[in-house]
Amino acid sequence: MHLVALYTFCYNYVNQHKSLKGISPAMAIGLRKTLWSMTDLAEMIDATLLRPGKRGPYKVKENSN
Repeated sequence: MHLVALYTFCYNYVNQHKSLKGISPAMAIGLRKTLWSMTDLAEMIDATLLRPGKRGPYKVKENSN
């Protein structure tokens, strides 16, 4: 599923199309004024990843012996 979304995004925003005279479909319909690069895509994906939060204090288990 994710690969289909990635392919669709690249097709519509990153790739220049000869049939559209070197612009992307997103540019052709007015969604973007410039092409996205793969770096832009990687930064957008990185920004959405979950970051690990701060860990709580270590709790020592008490022996019940």
